[in-house]
Amino acid sequence: MKKYDYIIIGSGIVGCSLAYFLKKYSNNILLIDKNSDVCLGASGAAGAFLSPLLGIDNSFKTLVANALKFSTKFYEENFPQSFVKSGTIRIPKNKADEDKFNNYIPYMDFPFEKKENGYYFEIGSTVKPEILCKELSNGIEKLFNYDVKTINQSENYWILNGEIKANKLFLCTGANISLINEDYFKLRAVWGQKIDILTTTKVLYNYHKECSISKSVKENEKYRSSIGATHNRFDQDMSDSSYNLNLKDINFISHNEKTLKIMNNDTKKLLEKANDILELENVEVVDIKIGARASSIDYFPMVGNLIDSKNSFKSYPHIKNGAFIKDEQLILYENLYTLNGVGGRGFVLAPYLANILSEFVVNGEEMPKEVLNYRLFKRWAKKEGKRL
Repeated sequence: MKKYDYIIIGSGIVGCSLAYFLKKYSNNILLIDKNSDVCLGASGAAGAFLSPLLGIDNSFKTLVANALKFSTKFYEENFPQSFVKSGTIRIPKNKADEDKFNNYIPYMDFPFEKKENGYYFEIGSTVKPEILCKELSNGIEKLFNYDVKTINQSENYWILNGEIKANKLFLCTGANISLINEDYFKLRAVWGQKIDILTTTKVLYNYHKECSISKSVKENEKYRSSIGATHNRFDQDMSDSSYNLNLKDINFISHNEKTLKIMNNDTKKLLEKANDILELENVEVVDIKIGARASSIDYFPMVGNLIDSKNSFKSYPHIKNGAFIKDEQLILYENLYTLNGVGGRGFVLAPYLANILSEFVVNGEEMPKEVLNYRLFKRWAKKEGKRL
């Protein structure tokens, strides 16, 4: 049975970023994905826009601002071929939205100026998802078309499907959390759609209003731009469609009528919203991708150790009644970590959090408390503990 220092399950922007930073400390890493290549899930369907979060000061806004500074510099210095520095014009949706923007001015983290009918942020940019993920994971051993069904701990190793051993295991599986058998670890799958268009209209910047439009690149006699993204939360069972977390290579399969109906409707909505920003002429839709973003209940990412709820309750039964307990007292799954729940800001948050997690695992550096999984467990235990 082959052994690895680190195994990462999931090769989207999160998994590939983590592989990049862990590679500084080991050449014995395996990156696993059920798909046939990197970036074929939600990351491949992302517009990959990098832009500031507006609002009054709070811990989530601070997290995004710090991540945006780090990731923008990281991409520009290390992966310039994947990085498109374009600037972003944020356009208020209406008068109330413009008033809100003006109220946020004292709390702006980045310089801006009025431009056209909105506000221009120079730091706005995009990345090329597929190329970037390949560059990030370059030199890392990969195992594609491999579906991890079971993970079990034995003799300080994590064993996958009874076949592969890891000293340390990282779950970067996005909205599919079937490998995590803990009720407190909950994610919402938010399905997004991105379309690529050819148009005779040259788009000079990224734009954001009710959708986002990317700066265009010349392609033959037209200009290519990406438009995203829709936000579909399905309460009903969608397993009979392509909106199914268990499917592989989701954007390379033939979609059934149920799926196509939703996709065509979303394409129409995206084009309408885009034309509310810019008048796009002679539009031809040349590509459509869908993917499920993983969003936590409180919007913060879910990073670090996983708490073993069963053994924590066994050791400290009083926490079922909402009693206080220090994080370090909780029982953890040894050498098992998550980096998940980055939502629609994956390309902003992933490198920043991957660096933080790798430094925590290897060198014991502290991580921001607001992203740790402890918070999820404690809220759940306080709410649900008495019923258990």
